[in-house]
Amino acid sequence: MASIADAAGNGLAISTRGLVKRYGDIVALDGLDLSVPTGVVYGFLGPNGAGKTTTMRILTSLIRPDAGRVELLGRPFGRGDRRRLFDVGSLIESPAFYPFLSGRENLRAIAATGAPTPRGRIDEMLEIVGLRERAGDRVSAYSMGMKQRLGIAAALLSDPRLLLLDEPANGLDPAGIVAMRDTLRRLAAAGKTVFVSSHILGEVRQLADVVGIIARGKLVREGPLDVLLSSQATVRVRIDDGDLERATAALEALAGPDSTERLADPSAVWLSVRFDPDRAADVNRALARAGVFAARLEAGAELESLFLELTGDSPAVSTPDDPSATPPGTAATPPGAPRAPAGGVQ
Repeated sequence: MASIADAAGNGLAISTRGLVKRYGDIVALDGLDLSVPTGVVYGFLGPNGAGKTTTMRILTSLIRPDAGRVELLGRPFGRGDRRRLFDVGSLIESPAFYPFLSGRENLRAIAATGAPTPRGRIDEMLEIVGLRERAGDRVSAYSMGMKQRLGIAAALLSDPRLLLLDEPANGLDPAGIVAMRDTLRRLAAAGKTVFVSSHILGEVRQLADVVGIIARGKLVREGPLDVLLSSQATVRVRIDDGDLERATAALEALAGPDSTERLADPSAVWLSVRFDPDRAADVNRALARAGVFAARLEAGAELESLFLELTGDSPAVSTPDDPSATPPGTAATPPGAPRAPAGGVQ
């Protein structure tokens, strides 16, 4: 795991070793080891029930682990170290606000609970998340996406070194997702660490530098995204049904035995061959020599394929992943909690 930090060249922002959390007979975390480098966007992926939200609640001291240790920003972190959460901004589960206060008034209330907030910081954050014009409206009139954006603004109030975001794209429209992505990338470029739990694999593919995949409470793969995807490099080719046998033989002669499989697509015949995408032309030539002409050829690496291979589950996540989580649409924590470092953690 240390090699990840070495590759980043600037140490670890989060380190967990042997993290265990049980809810009765249910094991939510089973010896979780994470290594999150400083100054990157880290994509935390896993199917429903894998332990993602449990992990983030432990990292913000909302719950305690049964075993294991946590380091935040290079130092051991425990329940007595809550003031260190001033350096950590978080949005975990549903953002909770006072519904009859405005967006700006909610941010003022949150700012008053933690480290001193510079004058003008609230308006700056409202501008960043695109809520400046609606800042005076009651939060009860906000859409789900607007509340999500306000939660991100709350998490950024203290200018944290580490940002923890649980499904930050929930409720955002396409333009909002693009704006959020640009903001998070800028934060990482400025040296901050952004830890994002998400089930939107396409978004993680565009956003993350490093990915950790969790299944059944254990880390099953972690590393730079481009390195992980290189193991999934494939060339996919669409052919006529009558050419299936010849095409398979030609591709396995090129790429090796058991390198080719038919994809599950009832509308067309697609073959996938494990082969360097940069050599897709060689695949086309091998098929042509065998008298097979591709109707379509695609090259690349798929995060979804890697996810399914490692977890054996669907990438869709729509419900809380630990038994203590509150139902969707209810306040997960008291008002102010979206910004854990500001003292809102209960």
